[in-house]
Amino acid sequence: MSQPLVLDAGPVGRLIHPARNKPINLWLQRILETGFTVILPEIADYEVRRNLILERLTESIRRLDELKSFLVYQRITTQIMMRAAELWADSRRHGRPTADEKALDGDVILAATTQMHDGIIITDNVGHLGRYVEAHLWSEFTPPAAPRSPS
Repeated sequence: MSQPLVLDAGPVGRLIHPARNKPINLWLQRILETGFTVILPEIADYEVRRNLILERLTESIRRLDELKSFLVYQRITTQIMMRAAELWADSRRHGRPTADEKALDGDVILAATTQMHDGIIITDNVGHLGRYVEAHLWSEFTPPAAPRSPS
């Protein structure tokens, strides 16, 4: 079984604008057809949704809600937040923060979510997230070929 793929806010934002981002929608279709589990984490939903609400983009909000019908939606849990706090402190202890010290720091919450699933982050920000877990740009993550059926 392959590792689950955990979507960051950047790819989620592209997915909910299908007319302008057909390549990522085709990519997701291929990923799902290949049998990968794809996770929509609550922190990515939040990061995308807040801007959609601000801009009153109701059709995009509907598309974001629709993603939950065919992806695995991962709520933020106490376990995730406890691990995120450890990652946040560790990054500062080593002088490599991923956000301002007063910021909530969604990257560590996303990384903790991904660690919980032993997954791979699909992102636009490999540099920050790759410190904690395996991370790939969506455009560079190619699923393995689907298994052939015997002739």
